[in-house]
Amino acid sequence: MTPTPMTTTPDARLAIRAATPETGAPGAATTTDPRDPAGAAAPGAVGRTAAHRIPAARTGADPAVRIPAQGGPAGAGADPTGTADAAPADGDTSGAPAPHDPCTHGFLPERPPVRSMIGTWTRLDAMAREAAVAPDRATALDVVKRADHAEELTALRQRVSRLSPRNAEAAAMRVAVIAVSCGWSALDPQAPAAREVANEAFLELWAAIAHRIDHDQFVALPTLALHNWAPERKPRRHIPIDQLARTEQLVPIVRWAPEGQPLSRLDRLMLAATRLEAHGIWLFRLADTLAGRAPDDSSTPTALRRLVRIQHALRAQLHSEAAELASAPATDQQRAVLGALAEQGALEPPVLQAADAVLGIGGRRLGEGRRQHLRRHLPAQHRAWLSAMDRHCAPVRTLAHRGGPDAAVYREAQESLIALRRTYTALVQTAAAPTPGPLPEAA
Repeated sequence: MTPTPMTTTPDARLAIRAATPETGAPGAATTTDPRDPAGAAAPGAVGRTAAHRIPAARTGADPAVRIPAQGGPAGAGADPTGTADAAPADGDTSGAPAPHDPCTHGFLPERPPVRSMIGTWTRLDAMAREAAVAPDRATALDVVKRADHAEELTALRQRVSRLSPRNAEAAAMRVAVIAVSCGWSALDPQAPAAREVANEAFLELWAAIAHRIDHDQFVALPTLALHNWAPERKPRRHIPIDQLARTEQLVPIVRWAPEGQPLSRLDRLMLAATRLEAHGIWLFRLADTLAGRAPDDSSTPTALRRLVRIQHALRAQLHSEAAELASAPATDQQRAVLGALAEQGALEPPVLQAADAVLGIGGRRLGEGRRQHLRRHLPAQHRAWLSAMDRHCAPVRTLAHRGGPDAAVYREAQESLIALRRTYTALVQTAAAPTPGPLPEAA
């Protein structure tokens, strides 16, 4: 398997600093967080302070339009544990999810993913679990074939329009697990040619759910990881979703290893991607801070230095995941899943794409077309936010062609992102490496 290539060698001086990744206790979100890897006020607070200190004429942008329009965060009365909406609300016919602000919780869902499905949808959950632990594609295909013969797929398709947006995302995650297990991850479910390859009833269910969530490329890492986790225990108090994902022990909802056996490498890789997104929340807030800033703005180098520290902390977080992942079991089927996703460019974590939107590494290294190729697996609102960051951070990227200390800080931020991407690629390669013998029996 060949994940996204890394063609630039990071400088040795970018080795991970002695600071450990954030492990603070849960608590309410504030503009100043002691767990901030930058060791200072929250980057979002920097932007708000600078907006009052620096005239609009100096930044070259109107503060009122500097940041792309976003929806507000989830209401304070929402249940962050997800227990109030743990099963599909078939009577909810509301539209697509309202846009949310990535500065609130990155590209994580606003609330923990739906852990249990009820009613007719329990069959989709059971199918996903069977397909995930199938020893080969033939066995996964048989799971779908049996469901088709029992007309379960048709019954599910008829109920898609009655799913709430949150439960439509839960159903999409399970469809993604089945599709990638069957080797169909590269298919367009509505393409005529797909019917010659995949089960027609399953394609109709897939297309209906894609239409429901307004996203037809959801068989990728963001769906398979960011919607497939739950805290091992119910938190004792309501905490923001990013704090929940980084401070609680996480378990997969749909396991790629049989129940009673240790988590597989694929399980651990997906959970690592979720924790990476949770630890990277400050990166989204820094992107918001840098949007519209002029290169000579006094707040720009400060934000870039914090960006470097955050990327070092994220790299340390990935290193902390590597040992457990390397010792976990794997199967040929799971390596085939990783290989299929890597071939599509569907394994790039959203938080790395956010950093790329600020620093422009992807566009310079692989071409703008490649950048959009990676983003097509994200929901429309996330793609729009990244495209807006491309535009709003363009003035900061002119530092790449300048000299002086500010330009040096910008190049250091670019190099730290390259090093972070190389570390993530190494983690994917570890997950795809062969392991001797089958999955071990449970202790």
